[in-house]
Amino acid sequence: MKTKKFLPIVMLMLVLASCSSKDDKKATQVKEELPIVEVVTIGEEAVKQTSEYTGTVEAFKTNNISSNSGARIKRILVDVGSRVSRGQRLVILDDVNIAQQQIALANTKRELDRARELVKIGGGTQQAVDQLQAQYDATARAIRTMQENTVLTSPVSGVVTAKNYDAGDLPAGLPVLTIEQQQPLKVIVNVNESEYPKVKRGMPVTVKFDTYGDETFNGQVYLIHPTIDATSRTFQVEVAITNRNDKVRTGMFARVNFNYGTTHSVVVPDRAVQKQVGSGVRYVWVYQGGEVEFRELELGQRLEDRYEVKGGLVPGAQVVISGASRLQDGAKVQLKK
Repeated sequence: MKTKKFLPIVMLMLVLASCSSKDDKKATQVKEELPIVEVVTIGEEAVKQTSEYTGTVEAFKTNNISSNSGARIKRILVDVGSRVSRGQRLVILDDVNIAQQQIALANTKRELDRARELVKIGGGTQQAVDQLQAQYDATARAIRTMQENTVLTSPVSGVVTAKNYDAGDLPAGLPVLTIEQQQPLKVIVNVNESEYPKVKRGMPVTVKFDTYGDETFNGQVYLIHPTIDATSRTFQVEVAITNRNDKVRTGMFARVNFNYGTTHSVVVPDRAVQKQVGSGVRYVWVYQGGEVEFRELELGQRLEDRYEVKGGLVPGAQVVISGASRLQDGAKVQLKK
């Protein structure tokens, strides 16, 4: 009889044990189904604050050598490619017009002297003297101007880059020669407006040219344009560069690097950074308390296998570096052991 009494109790215990076993198995199964992620704790590093812009090399100064005397070209003493010094004679013009003006000046001088004598003896007027004096002065000034333009000289040291006429031509419209100053040279770059407070006149820069690989050339900011382009949100900066050994030529493609010093910035592994489909948004998954949170980032420079973070993360945060393919904001996860 006792056996019959205890039989229901045993069966109830077996049922409860079976249910407990199923619940434990279900809990284990749920735990195993949580996404498994690997995380890393991020920190700060000393990061050089630099930016690079591209531009084209230009002459530091360009001078067009012209004459306003209207005289014919007698001789041109240089050719395209010639290196010239400041004050060097370049072009000699015909002086026929000067000779004609000198004859006219001599005639005016005789008439002026005669008019003065007539005034002395009462046979002339002071008005006639004043008119002839004005005519004489004007002719003398014209001769001086023509003499200055008879021999054309270079105002700078540089290279002849254009020659538009030959001996015997009468210049009209175009300059006779073009001289480019190539020591130093300059590069004009369009810099983002966010960097306007950082760029200072005289600050050093380094310049590279694809033609010369990793070889660097020294330069400095010598002119900052005072306005911001409303369309591109950039401002122009003119950089003067030392043309070492005359290796650089106008028209070359240049890369100008600005260095603004060093700051301590949060850095994150590039493995953690994700790109949102259909947009340029970059983000990471931040792990906290068994869950992950979507966090949009403002990135700075690429640092080999890391990114500088300008906004969105603080030191000490844990970010997911693997297992991010099935994550959603607020999802529960388990850490990789």
